[in-house]
Amino acid sequence: MITSHPSQEALLDYAAGRLGAGPALVLETHLSLCAQCRDLVRDLEALGGALLVSEQAVKLSPDAFARTLAMIDAAPVPKRQLAAKPRPSGHNWPAPLARHATGRWRFLHPRLRWQRIVLPEDPKANVIMLKVAAGQAVPQHGHSGREFTQVIAGGFSDATGSYAPGDFIEADAALEHQPVADHDGDCIVLASVEGSLRLGSWLGRLAQPLIGL
Repeated sequence: MITSHPSQEALLDYAAGRLGAGPALVLETHLSLCAQCRDLVRDLEALGGALLVSEQAVKLSPDAFARTLAMIDAAPVPKRQLAAKPRPSGHNWPAPLARHATGRWRFLHPRLRWQRIVLPEDPKANVIMLKVAAGQAVPQHGHSGREFTQVIAGGFSDATGSYAPGDFIEADAALEHQPVADHDGDCIVLASVEGSLRLGSWLGRLAQPLIGL
């Protein structure tokens, strides 16, 4: 049973298209697993549409269309980016995650593995999956920006509570924590980090350049 959900602010940002590609992927992954939040997003999108319809029409200048076309012609042509192809992994990932290349699990520690998620629309997005062995602690850390985390498999606990598959966790610069995987199996999470992590252990500081966070 999913007990931890995105905040209303995060859902509103998603519905309004204000989230970056990385946070949007993590939240969309949660929506694929959570009917309650899907319904809330549909309501928010419907409300946004109703507000647009209720807006008073503004008369455009006679040359507005021509000026719009001129701005389009003057805009630089973006470089074509090939869509990343999902790679077979032997794991039944949620649909939004399965659409993206995940690469291979990379070594951080004998009981910690990670892989970067490739987002062609934003190659600089800091999105990773982390696999933590049963009972293993993640290095203690804080955040310089917002972090979205979605539990894909297994579970973990930290100072804020205990989380199971489907749960969504938001963290900001005020949180300092050390998640510990549950003892009954490996924990896999999907995480998007805005800004960088503040790592408090030698292992974390050693790993930070490797994962780019």
